[in-house]
Amino acid sequence: MHETPADDTGAGTAPTAHKGTVTQRAIDQIKAMIAEGRLEPGQRLPTERDLAAQLGISRSSMREAIRALTVLGVLQARHGSGIYVTRLEAGDLLETFGVVADLSRGPRLVELLEVRRVLEATATALAAARITPAQLAEVGKHLAAMNATDDPEEILAHDLAFHREIAAAAGNDTMAAILEGLSSRTFRARVWRGHQEEGAFERTRRQHAAIHRALVARDPEAARAAAAAHVGEVEQWLREQVGE
Repeated sequence: MHETPADDTGAGTAPTAHKGTVTQRAIDQIKAMIAEGRLEPGQRLPTERDLAAQLGISRSSMREAIRALTVLGVLQARHGSGIYVTRLEAGDLLETFGVVADLSRGPRLVELLEVRRVLEATATALAAARITPAQLAEVGKHLAAMNATDDPEEILAHDLAFHREIAAAAGNDTMAAILEGLSSRTFRARVWRGHQEEGAFERTRRQHAAIHRALVARDPEAARAAAAAHVGEVEQWLREQVGE
C-alpha cells in the first residue's frame, strides 16, 4: 500500500522519498508521549488507526514506528491484547550494547573496552561504598570459585558473575545495564583462553583479589584503581592482539 502525500508530508512531493523521515517522526512523537507522561510504563497504546490519526501520520508509517520501538524494547506486542509500553527498565532498553560488543572487532572492540574501563572503575568505587554484606559474600564466593579451577568455562562463568555482582552493588541500574552489555561472554571467553595460553591466569587472579580486598576494606579509591588496572590490562592485551 502506498502512502498518500497528505498522510505523510502535507505537500505534493512523492511520499516514498520521505518514508524514513516520516517513520522517524512517528518514533519521536511516541517517545515524546512517553517522556511527557502521556503514556506510562505498562499502559496500552491506542489502536494503530487511532494513534496514526492522532499524530497525523499514515498507518503504514505508524506500523513501522511501532515495530522499531518494539525491537528497541520500548514497546511490547501482546498477542490478542494490543501494544503496550514496557516497564522501560534500563536492562531492556540497553540490550543492544550486547549486540555491539558481540559483533565488534579490532579497534572498535578496543574502544568499547576503553568505555568499560571508565564505567567499571566508577561502578567498583560506588560498590565499595554501598555493597551489602550479602553482596560482598557473593563476590567472594565467585572469586573463590575462580581460584579453585583451571577450566576456562567455569572461570568465565564466575568472572561474569563476579563483575555483575559488583555492578549491582553500585546501586545504579543504568550503569549496570551498560556494563552488562559491554561484557560480551564471547569476548570474555576469548580473553580467558588468551590469558591461559600466555600463562597470565595468576596475574588476572591477583587483579580480581585486589578488587575484592578494596571492597572488603570499603575503600572506593582503591577499588577504582584496582578495577581500572584490571580492565586496562585486558585492554592492553587486546591492543597487542589487533596490532595497535
